[in-house]
Amino acid sequence: MTRLWRIGATLAAGTLLAFLLLPIVALALTTGLGDLLAGLRHPLVAPALRLSLFTTTVSLVLVVAPGTALAWRIVQSRGAVGRAIETLVELPVVIPPAVGGLALLLAFGRRGLLGESLSALGVSIPFTTLAVILAEVFVSAPFYVLAAAAAFRRLDPTLLVVARSLGASPARAFSRVALPAAAPGLVAGAAMSWARSLGEFGATLMFAGNLTGRTQTLPLAVYTALESDLRAAQAIALVLVAVAFVLLFVLRRAAAASGPLFLGLPSALGRGPRR
Repeated sequence: MTRLWRIGATLAAGTLLAFLLLPIVALALTTGLGDLLAGLRHPLVAPALRLSLFTTTVSLVLVVAPGTALAWRIVQSRGAVGRAIETLVELPVVIPPAVGGLALLLAFGRRGLLGESLSALGVSIPFTTLAVILAEVFVSAPFYVLAAAAAFRRLDPTLLVVARSLGASPARAFSRVALPAAAPGLVAGAAMSWARSLGEFGATLMFAGNLTGRTQTLPLAVYTALESDLRAAQAIALVLVAVAFVLLFVLRRAAAASGPLFLGLPSALGRGPRR
């Protein structure tokens, strides 16, 4: 019976693993070196790459500082308040990206909640590069905040108690003790947040559109290239896959070297114990 269970479990695991790997293998094997180079020279690629690097960098900057403060607030909160805040932060992770894009449009669009106020100031956000950045912040911020909160929860609370007993203010204890100790987890969260921004598609398409050089990021360039040049779509897709693989590989190696505080995506999405 035990042997049959092991065989069945192995077959089930192998089937799922093969299913997950098959599309990636197909993408790699059906793209020759010549096709890859030709695809990368497509006029869509360079503008989309520049825009993606710019918007993901800006969105990461906008996420890290307030995200760190929010993560610390979540960890320090007790009871229902902390759980409610964390649930709200997790919401963009589980809702469809297109729904997030529609929500952003209804919040910042001309007829949205803030639309008239923004129009009075001469500000129009939808279908601009700023809209791309806001969409990326919306979908990627939870990855950083959850990773940072998980890192802060794993800190030894006696470190902060000792710092306070030595006369450090709460702000100084946070900046001199908590931040350095949780730094590996914060870096991992920032990396995952940046990667999520780089791969964002649905919210960007709904809120910012698909305008070459203005709102067309790499995922949107894949979508556009499918209509005219499959080689370009494959080339961009391979670039995105390669970036994701390298990022995950580096994070795994760093986690093995730095211990449990260096958190990847699975740990970041876990709530961890509350003090």
